[in-house]
Amino acid sequence: MELVIKPFEQLTVRELYDILTLRVNVFVVEQNCPYAELDGKDPFALHLYLRDQEGIQAYLRVMDRGVAGEYVTIGRVVTARRGLGLGDQILRAGIQAARERFHADCIYLEAQTYAKGFYARQGFRQISEEFMMDGIPHVEMLLTAENP
Repeated sequence: MELVIKPFEQLTVRELYDILTLRVNVFVVEQNCPYAELDGKDPFALHLYLRDQEGIQAYLRVMDRGVAGEYVTIGRVVTARRGLGLGDQILRAGIQAARERFHADCIYLEAQTYAKGFYARQGFRQISEEFMMDGIPHVEMLLTAENP
């Protein structure tokens, strides 16, 4: 499995197409949640994905402070296949990239409530009450230097 890290400007048309296909297939189609997947933040994000001979298997984006809020933010965490540890692998890479590229001391994300345990295993802690976003329950989570 190869890890690729690129800013938006360096993504090929094919890479961008494959990333958007994965995100839409999972977040819109699989979760039956019609929402604006293209939110205008991709051009300002660092894109990380894991690929093998079959294509992109896991993806997330990292945004610097000011793009999606006051913290460095991880979002759009998705895997093509579950149960293989790809989510953990891409999330660890995203945390490392946030710290190295954006000097993040705090990393923020909005997790679907059912997945908060996944993020907690990497040190994120819940910092909000549950709220609805696009019809799906979410919680805000934060990773700080105190809980690496």
